[in-house]
Amino acid sequence: MTNERPFFLVPRFAKISWLVHGFGTARWTEPDLAADPEFRGFRPIIMNQVHSDVIHRLESAPRTKLAGDGLVTDVPGLLLVVRTADCLPVLLVDETRRLVGAVHCGWRGTLERILDRAVETLQVHFGSRPSDLWAAFGPCIGPDCYEVGPEVREEFLAAGFSASLFRPARGAAGKSLFDLGRANAEMLRASGLRGGRILTFDACTHCAPGFLSYRRDRDKEGRMVNFIGIKPPPR
Repeated sequence: MTNERPFFLVPRFAKISWLVHGFGTARWTEPDLAADPEFRGFRPIIMNQVHSDVIHRLESAPRTKLAGDGLVTDVPGLLLVVRTADCLPVLLVDETRRLVGAVHCGWRGTLERILDRAVETLQVHFGSRPSDLWAAFGPCIGPDCYEVGPEVREEFLAAGFSASLFRPARGAAGKSLFDLGRANAEMLRASGLRGGRILTFDACTHCAPGFLSYRRDRDKEGRMVNFIGIKPPPR
């Protein structure tokens, strides 16, 4: 990924002429997004994120703030936004049908298989085929830093996730390190996405400079802004 600006671009997505997108850094805020002339013709859609499996299909700009963790649309001019600070942001594109999605994946949403819900929504409502989808993963907390309690591990195993997503955390009895990115990549492959169309990002928000991390800084860190949208027609 490249970031000449205060957000990262996915090279494959940057080749799509009708698409705008980005994964934010610590230097990119909601006011920055609103003020940037590149996005002047867009309406940002920012949810009240609740760590759920709720996906909203947008046919127009909502009149009130939505509660949920995923957005999908085929409407030009809507800028789908998810905010993260350790959780995994995922941007979805169906290049053939001009569809986009943005999904916030924390451990709770992952447990509830929110990416499955997003893929299903694109299939049912837009006729999208999983094999036509691209998924780009943004920066999130890495598998060497994401420590979870035994109850989280037990919930994932009971829900059918692989035990290989967890390994013992050194010096923390009963706790495990969890691979959030791989859990979601495996979910997408099981939903029918081709492995080569799942584009990942290796930096860990907890330990790499330039990112915000809830685990590291708690309530001091704010949220990074990740976005995707279909360009509106020229005026």
